[in-house]
Amino acid sequence: METKIFKIASIFENPDELQQAADILAQGGLVAFPTETVYGLGADGLNEEAVRAIYRAKGRPSDNPLILHICDTEMLPLLAREIPEAAVRLGLEFWPGPLTMVLPKTDRVPDAVSGGLDTVAIRFPNNLIARELIRRSGKPIAAPSANLSGSPSPTTAQHCIGDLMGRVQAIVDGGSCGVGLESTVISLVGEVPTVLRPGGITVEQLRAVLGEVRVDPAVTQPMEEGQKASSPGMKYKHYAPKAKVVLIDAAREAFIHYVNDRKDEGVFALCFSEDLSDLQTPAVCYGEQENPEDQARGLFSALRQLDDLGAQLVFAHCPVKDGIGLAVYNRLLRAAAFEVVTL
Repeated sequence: METKIFKIASIFENPDELQQAADILAQGGLVAFPTETVYGLGADGLNEEAVRAIYRAKGRPSDNPLILHICDTEMLPLLAREIPEAAVRLGLEFWPGPLTMVLPKTDRVPDAVSGGLDTVAIRFPNNLIARELIRRSGKPIAAPSANLSGSPSPTTAQHCIGDLMGRVQAIVDGGSCGVGLESTVISLVGEVPTVLRPGGITVEQLRAVLGEVRVDPAVTQPMEEGQKASSPGMKYKHYAPKAKVVLIDAAREAFIHYVNDRKDEGVFALCFSEDLSDLQTPAVCYGEQENPEDQARGLFSALRQLDDLGAQLVFAHCPVKDGIGLAVYNRLLRAAAFEVVTL
């Protein structure tokens, strides 16, 4: 398959190429495109065959739900049969932005989007290129991250090109993503709003709007055998480089001592910038220790860099576990398949 590359820095640049990308979506094709979180691999979210093509292109398990992206709230009644007050309050506060809400779905939403569930995950992105693509296509766009399933999510078009060239019809190069991690996913179908995946909107921010908000145990623990995933990023090993990753939950000195004692060929550290000067192994930095937003922006690029360097075993310094740090911790847990050493 030929993959077209459209370089579009803003909605006012190369409008013809933006329209070509939107036409590909409207006609049932696949387009990788930027959002404020990570790059998404988009298809017409109401076209079951187009949605199934996403799973094939990514090698993604078909019981892993997708997120539908909208360009305005007028699309909501088409997709969600109930819009509770909590959804309205969250939408007023955080949309457009990096928040996905899980709501009861209408019959218009294909089972291929919902992973066979009676719910649908919906997001109104803040990225103007993404919104204009949706508007021009005239469709809600189903879009997981635009990478091969299980590998680190893409935050630049070059990441998408490395994974999906020849597998999709087009890639829109809209620059680097600002948040760097996938959206927060909150379910509003139970008695208590529940965070299924942490992201750029923190649990603390959600509680400030809704009051009681719980965090699903699968955010920090493996899902139980046979349990059905109700959100992307819950069930499978995700975000992982080719190397084996071990998460080290330790203070700076203990982390450095642990890694230096295990230096060997193919052993790397994934660390904070403050760790670099004292490590005796090759190391890749994913941000400043006291700056979780910096870590979120740098994590996936750092994981991909480890692949480029030929890492075989990676010891990753654990971030804090609240605020945006919880989202970074969640991604590292899954990259490490929940293998954690606590010192």
